[in-house]
Amino acid sequence: MTSTLRPHALISGAGIGGPALAYWLHRYGYAVTVVERAPVLRTGGYKVDLRGVAIEVAERMGVLPEIRRASTDMRTGAYVNDDGRRVATLPADIFGARVDGDDEIMRGDLTRILHDRTRGDVEYVFGDSISSLTDDGTGVDVTFERGTPRRFDLVVGADGLHSTVRRLAFGDESRYLRHIGAYIAAFSIPGELAAPGEELYHLTPGRLVCTYSASGERGANGAKAWLSFRSPRLECDHRDADGQRALLAAAFEGVGWQVPRLLDASRTAADFYFDGLDLIEMDRWSRGRVVLLGDAAHCASPASGQGTGMALVGAYVLAGELAAAGGDPRTAFARYEAEMRPYVTANQRMAEKFVPQMTPTSRAAIRFRHVMLRMLPHMPWKNYVAKKLAEDVQRCAHAITLKPYDTRRPAPALTSAQAGTFCPGGASLHA
Repeated sequence: MTSTLRPHALISGAGIGGPALAYWLHRYGYAVTVVERAPVLRTGGYKVDLRGVAIEVAERMGVLPEIRRASTDMRTGAYVNDDGRRVATLPADIFGARVDGDDEIMRGDLTRILHDRTRGDVEYVFGDSISSLTDDGTGVDVTFERGTPRRFDLVVGADGLHSTVRRLAFGDESRYLRHIGAYIAAFSIPGELAAPGEELYHLTPGRLVCTYSASGERGANGAKAWLSFRSPRLECDHRDADGQRALLAAAFEGVGWQVPRLLDASRTAADFYFDGLDLIEMDRWSRGRVVLLGDAAHCASPASGQGTGMALVGAYVLAGELAAAGGDPRTAFARYEAEMRPYVTANQRMAEKFVPQMTPTSRAAIRFRHVMLRMLPHMPWKNYVAKKLAEDVQRCAHAITLKPYDTRRPAPALTSAQAGTFCPGGASLHA
């Protein structure tokens, strides 16, 4: 007698897109394994925005109440000079250009929420990474840096800007990465360097510093800083934290306010993050039974403010199209890409537009910004400015219409003959 087995998907990356996809694939009847290079769940990181259709996805996943309980609850923003004196305050209706229904959460809190929602149904493997992929048309043989080789029906790269899956399946990242002119660092700082619920900004030509501290019910990640500076592409290994810290220190040498203390904090921060503001631009996001998701497929850089939202939406669409296509990867991947392309393009273009605005390159431009912000609350066209900013952001956040995929649809059945050495329940596949 031939036994029937569930199709098995391997997802590389336990950040945002990976666990979100695992949730939906499990709903459609797939067995799912998530492999993550880090030894434990990454719970650091800066704050991220959820807007537009990403809120709809979170609601459909049932995690929106948890997200809102963990809101950063940022209430004010202000620019300060070298002495820390406030020189311009962002009006409340301009701050963040947000509208009702948008949410902001620490990335680590969102990661934890998604992991908690899926860990009972999904196999998580920490401290390992994919080392090779062999797609024979009916499945993918995968070897790992540490674990036993295994065979899967699908492999998904949700492993970020510097995706291992993308490199193995599509070639070196230099073919797809486009630098858009700046770098960003983010890390935890001592609590006395930031006030709860408030963002403080300090501008010098080509450089921007921001400090903040979440004030929501579960803003447990504490005070954070992010520093950005204009620069052409630098030679820097994305895993060389000491080298990155040196680049950051050189870029901000001589900058006032509390920057020296922030740089000191960066040297010991366990969650130190540094990378370019980069786009990933690819002609296609799939090859055979391997497909990319989130930043691995279409990074829009942190400048877009939409990377997290695109990962959540992409997970929903990818899983839904797999179910709608009866598990046929060729059909599903093509439909997934067709649905996501306009949404991705809109947000990548927004990122390109925002980078020059984020870091003015002259003192005159900085003074002009401060003057305009001081005047704005008293201007009759203040509401128009707020509306226009919100419209631009929301246009990109709503640049896709979600299909009502049928979550009751079962996964396509496989037979033991089709699955080869497939073993349900996360067992090793073959030696």
